[in-house]
Amino acid sequence: MKKILTLLASAALLLACSENRENILKVYNWSDYIDESVIPEFEEWYQEQTGEPIRVIYQTFDINETMLSKIEKGHEDFDVVCPSDYIIERMLANDLLLPLDLNFGDAPNYIGENISPFVRKCFSLIKADGKDANDYAAGYMWGTTGILYNAKYVTLEEASSWDIIRNPKFAGKIFIKDSARDVYSQIILKLRQDDIQAGKVSADELMYYTSDEALADFENYMAEVRPLVAGWEADFGKDQMTQERGWISLNWSGDSVWAIEEAAEMDVDLRYVCPKEGFTVWFDGWVIPKYAKNVKAASWWINFLNRPDIVVRNVEANGYVSCNAAPEVLEGLVDDSYDPIDLTYFFGEGADSIRVNPVLYPDAADIARSCMEHDWGVHTDKLISTWARIKGDNASGMTYVVIGVVVLAITVAAFAVARKGRGRKKSHKHR
Repeated sequence: MKKILTLLASAALLLACSENRENILKVYNWSDYIDESVIPEFEEWYQEQTGEPIRVIYQTFDINETMLSKIEKGHEDFDVVCPSDYIIERMLANDLLLPLDLNFGDAPNYIGENISPFVRKCFSLIKADGKDANDYAAGYMWGTTGILYNAKYVTLEEASSWDIIRNPKFAGKIFIKDSARDVYSQIILKLRQDDIQAGKVSADELMYYTSDEALADFENYMAEVRPLVAGWEADFGKDQMTQERGWISLNWSGDSVWAIEEAAEMDVDLRYVCPKEGFTVWFDGWVIPKYAKNVKAASWWINFLNRPDIVVRNVEANGYVSCNAAPEVLEGLVDDSYDPIDLTYFFGEGADSIRVNPVLYPDAADIARSCMEHDWGVHTDKLISTWARIKGDNASGMTYVVIGVVVLAITVAAFAVARKGRGRKKSHKHR
C-alpha cells in the first residue's frame, strides 16, 4: 500500500509541475494521522469560501527529522507540515517558519476560536528571538508521558513514582521507550524533586537543563535501571503489556489507551498514571515552512482542520487527543462510566466536573505537575551520546525472543485488527 501511495504521490507531483502553484496545496503529515476523506472536502470548501480552485498533494512521513531535513537541507516547498513540539521550536529558532495568515474574510476563524487555552499557554513557552510560537503554529494533537502498569502485579502507589523503573522487584518486566528526550525529561524531574519542592527550580526550568552534571546524574540513575529492562522499544512494548510479558512501561498516553483497551478484551487489567514527581506533555502542530509556495491555502487548511466537525472525524480516525477545545469536541468525549474530573484548564469555565477518560485528559490537579520538553539545540548530540551509552549492547536473549514473538504476533494480529475496523490507532511512533 505504501508503494502505491508513493507512486501516486510521485505522479501527482509530476502533474503539479504543469499546474499553477497557487492552485496546489502540498501537505506533509504523519502516517495515519488524519481522516483522509476530509481532503477532498477541504478542496470543495476552499473553493466555496475563496472562489479559487485548489488541489491537495498529500504526503506522509514517519520521523520528525526526516521531514525537517527535507525542508532545512532540501528546501522542499511543502506548504503545511505537522511537526512535534521540539521540532517546532527548532524550526522557529532556525528561521524556518512563516507566520500564520489568519485573514479568512467572512469565514470563521476556527483557529482563534477553538484552540485550547492550555495549548496556547504551552505554545507560548516555545520562543526564539522573541517570537511566540502561537503566531507560527496551531496545535493539532497532544498527550502525556507516564507509567502504564499491570494492576495485578503493581500497585498504584508503586506506579505513581518514576522510581518504579529501578525497582528490582520488577526486573525483566520493564519496558522503556527508546526515546532519549522523553526518558531524560521524566528522570530529571525525579532527580531534582527536592529542589522543585523547595522552590529552587521549576519543572519548566528543568527542561532546559543540558549541563554535563545533569546528564551525568541521569546516566548514573539509568545505570541502575538498565539491568532491569526487558526492552528499549519504539512500538512493541504495549503489545508485551497486553500479553503480560511486561508489567511496567514508560509510555505515552495514546499508546497506553490502545493497550488498556486491547488488554481488557483479554481480561488483563492495565492502567496508566502520571507520576507524582511531574511529567511532560507533548504536542504536534501545523506550521507553514519558510519555503512554502501557497501560504494562503496552507492557513485555510489549518483553519479547516479546526472546524469542530472535522476535528471530531480526525480524532475518531487516528485515536489521539485534539488540541481543539470546541464544545462539540467535548460533547463527543463524555462517557458516564468515568468519574467526573476538572478540565477547566483545557475547555474553560463550566468544565469542572466532566466524565471523560482521564488517560486522555488528566485532571487539573494532575496537569499542574506537568511541563513541556524543549529542543536541546547544539546540546542535542550530548543527549544522544549519553543515551547510546545507557543502552549499550542491551540486546539480551530475552530481547531477541521478545522481538521475534512481537513480529509474529503483529503479523497475525494485523488482519484481525484491520477487520475489526478499530478507530484508535496502534501507536504514536513519532514521539
